[in-house]
Amino acid sequence: MGDLGKPISNQRLAEIFLELQEKGAANINLVTPTHYIPQIRDALILSKKQGLTLPIVYNTSSYESPASLSLLDGLIDIYLPDLKYYSQELSREYSHTDDYFQVATTAISEMYRQVGTPIFDNTTGLMKRGMIVRHLLLPDQSKDSKKILRYLYETYGDTIYISIMNQY
Repeated sequence: MGDLGKPISNQRLAEIFLELQEKGAANINLVTPTHYIPQIRDALILSKKQGLTLPIVYNTSSYESPASLSLLDGLIDIYLPDLKYYSQELSREYSHTDDYFQVATTAISEMYRQVGTPIFDNTTGLMKRGMIVRHLLLPDQSKDSKKILRYLYETYGDTIYISIMNQY
């Protein structure tokens, strides 16, 4: 299993981004990319210099450091963070950490600072810039979900989108 992948240079990653644009992709969705931020940053800078205009989506669990996210300032168009739990008990049980909510909300604040309120393409109706916070409704945890939703509304009002998921 360990030899299934292959190394890709920052230049090749930039080329892949441009190839996706040429093939008609609606966006480039970077899923759980934290451990590759320096390489992604370099590839995005290269590809944007060569004409990349697709929205870049950063899809994350939100357990991120603001310092790492700041390296992406001006390069990410849409943040798609999770906000999993409010309670320390749920955080400890499911993510083996006591500080998920604090870390995640600090990261989400940095993401919002970078992208601000949503902007949509008038032709396609697709988001071009902004943030969609995902929250997975856990079984028997509606009180925790209500705290999450209250926090998001009190903090961001109607300047973000929220996706509530229940696919268990």
